[in-house]
Amino acid sequence: MGVMKFAPATLKNLFKKPVTTSYPFEPYEYPERTRGHIEITIDECIGCGLCTRCCPCGTLTVDKIKGTWSIDRFDCIACGYCVEKCPKKCLHMVAGYQTPGPEKGRVTYTKSPEVLEAEAKKRAELAEKAAAAKKAKEEAEKAAAAKAEDDKAAEDGKAKDAGTENA
Repeated sequence: MGVMKFAPATLKNLFKKPVTTSYPFEPYEYPERTRGHIEITIDECIGCGLCTRCCPCGTLTVDKIKGTWSIDRFDCIACGYCVEKCPKKCLHMVAGYQTPGPEKGRVTYTKSPEVLEAEAKKRAELAEKAAAAKKAKEEAEKAAAAKAEDDKAAEDGKAKDAGTENA
């Protein structure tokens, strides 16, 4: 009696196209808006750290000086907040999942040496400009203070001259 209940479904499925995909032979096409895993275009990253501050799991780390960006993929919940907050849009969600590995660990991306060198030059130029601006500001303040002293001395001298003329 129990076999007879499944007979119509079995016969119906026997003549239908298979529901499953031939996955190993054809790549699986993920549906639109599938949250798979996070990838980065590291050379575009400015190292601001907004992604690390908005990550609810704390899986991301950024080192601006070394030019590295790290993620612990096993702790990441693929919420996409970091992708939304990235000002340079160098983070993006990739459909599909990370390939499994034997060990749990962090994945670290490092900027290319050319990009690191260019950023170091840019930081040095900005530091030089800031130092020159600070020096110019100090000199302007000194000149303004000297002028104020000269003006005060001139006023005092006029007041003394006016005082001796009245006497």
